[in-house]
Amino acid sequence: MRALCTCTVSTPKLPFCHQPSLRSFKSPQILQFSTNPSHKHSRISLKPTRIKGSSMASTPSTASDDDDNLQTGNKPFSVLFVCLGNICRSPAAEGVFRHLVNQKGLDSNFYIDSAGTINYHEGNQADPRMRAASKRRGIEITSLSRPIKPSDFRDFDLILAMDKQNREDILGAFERWRHRETLPVNAHEKVKLMCSYCKKHDETEVPDPYYGGPQGFEKVLDLLEDACASLLENIVAEKLQ
Repeated sequence: MRALCTCTVSTPKLPFCHQPSLRSFKSPQILQFSTNPSHKHSRISLKPTRIKGSSMASTPSTASDDDDNLQTGNKPFSVLFVCLGNICRSPAAEGVFRHLVNQKGLDSNFYIDSAGTINYHEGNQADPRMRAASKRRGIEITSLSRPIKPSDFRDFDLILAMDKQNREDILGAFERWRHRETLPVNAHEKVKLMCSYCKKHDETEVPDPYYGGPQGFEKVLDLLEDACASLLENIVAEKLQ
């Protein structure tokens, strides 16, 4: 992920990164409210099933209203990937998923983006180590960090959290925002764990690689390639029904 501004971290190897004190949405700098959603999307309920087995950027894509490649009417399917700071795991997930969608020639069928549960790195590129690791696999990450916002619960069909704490933070934000914003009452159902789509790995969370070595970034990409491939298959199958 990107450098942590001018702050220093005394604990060298924490399970999750980016200033642990900023993990919750209680800090005023984390609350980012927006009442102007950029687009509307149809909602499709996905039911991920974890299948155990052996181990294995840019601006969001948009779609034309008359697209029917997946026989779904006139709206793209929108996916938002979320981690803590939006500079390692979620931008990598966005890049991997975008890459797979592009390989299938389905770009116009999807709206893809990523965000963080804090705004600590807002406007920054993804961590150079993650960008380098992804590039070695032929995947470009060009997105800029942004915090999750209320309109995301209206605009996205699926919100994928990288770990359980991310999911709790996302759901906690929804509980606060729904009392002051016009949000779908069942928006919490859109929030799922990334690893719930894994077929080749048994992990339940995508670990934060920030304080680790190169292998941590490779492990994240292994998990994301597995989960994203299954996710795409799932979406295509449900949208074709």
